[in-house]
Amino acid sequence: MNEKLDRRTRLSYCIGATGRDAAYALVSMYLILYVQYTMNLTSAQFAVISAAMIACMVWDAVNDLLMGIIIENTNFKMGKFKPWILIGAISNAVIIVCLFTIRPTGWAFVGFYSLFYLLWGMTYTMNDISYWGVLPSLSSDPATRDSLVTLMSIFICIGQFSVAGVVPIIIAGNAVNAYRMVALAVAIAFIAFQVLTAFGIRERERQQAKDKLSLKDMYKIFVRNDQLVAAGIASIFFNIACNLLLIFGVNFFYIEYGYSESGDLIFLFTVMYGLGMLLSQANYAFVAKRLKREQIMKICYVGLIIGYGCFLSFGYILPKNVILLNVIGFCIFFFQGLMNLSIIVMINNTIEYDESRFNERHDSVISAVRSFSVKLAGGINQGLSALVLILSGIYAKSQSISALEIEVNRGEMTKEAVLDAANDILSGISLSQAVTFRMGMILIPVFALTVSYVVIRRKYHIDEVEYEELVRENTSK
Repeated sequence: MNEKLDRRTRLSYCIGATGRDAAYALVSMYLILYVQYTMNLTSAQFAVISAAMIACMVWDAVNDLLMGIIIENTNFKMGKFKPWILIGAISNAVIIVCLFTIRPTGWAFVGFYSLFYLLWGMTYTMNDISYWGVLPSLSSDPATRDSLVTLMSIFICIGQFSVAGVVPIIIAGNAVNAYRMVALAVAIAFIAFQVLTAFGIRERERQQAKDKLSLKDMYKIFVRNDQLVAAGIASIFFNIACNLLLIFGVNFFYIEYGYSESGDLIFLFTVMYGLGMLLSQANYAFVAKRLKREQIMKICYVGLIIGYGCFLSFGYILPKNVILLNVIGFCIFFFQGLMNLSIIVMINNTIEYDESRFNERHDSVISAVRSFSVKLAGGINQGLSALVLILSGIYAKSQSISALEIEVNRGEMTKEAVLDAANDILSGISLSQAVTFRMGMILIPVFALTVSYVVIRRKYHIDEVEYEELVRENTSK
């Protein structure tokens, strides 16, 4: 079980996460805001786009599993995973640039957006499944795997923070051009960092399955692995809880602090996001040596419930203080980071569980469950966020602002005039609209988080002792 990685493989793999997660953060956090605040669409057109995104992400979640089969059956000279890492990164980068650059109007935009969002999901899947699929194949040693996940998560945070922190500062008053330039820079970074990974890592040779996997085989692999089912369901609901808060974040600041002032405040809050995620994930291996995963999950759940409660009451019961808001945000993101890594490790550990019970090892297929859960949660979140925005009346306000952004892009207004007019529009949001929005922003994640925690507590039983026994059994065969 003493499988140590060489320095080149460790760094190439982990550093490569920077560009890919910057690209994912741009699309997952800001693409719908780009549509909301730069395109002049009716509520019906926005609803159709949201429905199309849901359909695309549900299909993409299924496609993740199919991609796992394709990779499992791959045997290129370059390796099992590296060809798909490169193909996915290059094609996805091109799609990202198109999504933020090509701007037909009305229903033509709805059609274009739906098609290219589908292509974005499918091309990102090529990279995502292969990138995460190579992780469990690098080492089965729990200490090595924990340290690798920890180091990789640091660069994930760097990539996400570089986008999440910069975009809010530069978009207001010049959103169309700003999004276009950011998309180009992120696309280039995505390709560069994934080239580093593809040519820097050394894949370990694993025994190839004698027979090619089919859809029926994939279904059997999932159904027979009760621990994978439990971890996968928990991951879906956990990602609903985490990502919905991020999707609503920019709208929250616009509502509470206005259009012109929110950029710097969002940046500060993003710093808390970066610090919280970075500190929690950088110290995960340290924490995992001293606490069992069951204890980590319990602490994280309690901490998150308290954090969400504080966020819900912010400005109503708790004072509307920026420092307090950032402290609340830091605590939420810190516990999210720890819980996220715990769930990732739980999913990966079901590979050895499956190998022990059935004498088969399917790294790519089982690892695809993590991506499947993220994509499925993303589709659900898109529907929920669109519903909350429309029902609360916030979408109608945002469309007035998007008309201003279109005018400044045409040179018909100055940036200063846009900012002033946008602030006037947002000041017209009523208390009932703001409360409805806040309730959707917080209560839905709390429910999803509770489901995730309960499933883990009741259905998942691979603890540290059992995992070590599984690895010993597998290596002795």
